[in-house]
Amino acid sequence: MKEKVLEAQLEEMRGYIQHKAKLNTKVSSAPVGWHLAHNLKVIHSILDGLENSDPDQYRRSFSWKKQLVYLTGKIPRGKARAPKRVIPEDNISEGELREQINSAKTGVNCIVNQSEKSYFEHPFFGHIKRDETAKFLVIHTEHHLKIIRDILK
Repeated sequence: MKEKVLEAQLEEMRGYIQHKAKLNTKVSSAPVGWHLAHNLKVIHSILDGLENSDPDQYRRSFSWKKQLVYLTGKIPRGKARAPKRVIPEDNISEGELREQINSAKTGVNCIVNQSEKSYFEHPFFGHIKRDETAKFLVIHTEHHLKIIRDILK
């Protein structure tokens, strides 16, 4: 179910590619294109993490921050910085963004094919298992879509 929501979010992202240079410093110091590219890097990084994880190494951990994010479905703005590995390169092309959206859609539909104990390592929340992944991706994507919508207002 969450995979379908994420697919719709990716299509919404596709519609914002034409505005990639738009900037509103009252909302964010980064332009629309940065938010698109960052979110796509996060999706691809998480999909790679799931695919390359060793299910035997999965360790359940408790994070009240994770519980709050999952419960509210929201990530507060300005409370965390993106890890270096998901900070996009400058000047990503519209074509690259389209290609990344296409491959993200394919990858998202393959989440269910991963082992039930597959996981990715979140820098603040620890190991997040396969069945929680789509929900996290929806929450994270919506966070950046809200920022983009506010930039474009």
